[in-house]
Amino acid sequence: MLSDKLKEETKHNHQALEKALIGQLRAIRSVSEYITLLQLFYGYFGGLEMLMDNAIDDKSLADGTERRKTQAIANDILILGGTVPAIATGYNLPAIHSQLQALGALYVIEGSSLGGKIISKMIQQQLGTDMGLSFFSGYGDKTDEMWASFKKVLDTQCHTPEQEAVVTAAANETFSKFYYWFNKAPVF
Repeated sequence: MLSDKLKEETKHNHQALEKALIGQLRAIRSVSEYITLLQLFYGYFGGLEMLMDNAIDDKSLADGTERRKTQAIANDILILGGTVPAIATGYNLPAIHSQLQALGALYVIEGSSLGGKIISKMIQQQLGTDMGLSFFSGYGDKTDEMWASFKKVLDTQCHTPEQEAVVTAAANETFSKFYYWFNKAPVF
């Protein structure tokens, strides 16, 4: 199944990003530092979702609109008193010109919902507030269900090794470009 292969074939890039992210998450001690983190996510995910919207349709992903994260991030930034930044463009983003590439990028975004459950608890403990956590709270109690349904879509959309390779390459590029985006930002 492609969803299982993706986990293994993106492991290196996923772990590199996760390590960088966890380090900065642990360092957050103020709302302004948290806003900076949310702004990083907004910029990258905002650009990524625009590319995906041009490449994926409702037939291949019926609940695609529900899976968009950018507005939740913007809402969190605003509720905490921050400013919504511009979105990423150009070389900062992976190449997404097809539905398969969009699914690879969405694998990264949807996977972040799983880790978000842990991150939201961490931020809540560090800052002593539950405000501004809608993005990291993901789908709430439906997070595992949404992840399982996305994996089913992945497993039914690819029928050849060549198609699987396109999805895998897009997922890896999404992880590595986000790692670059994240690491070029100022440290808290």
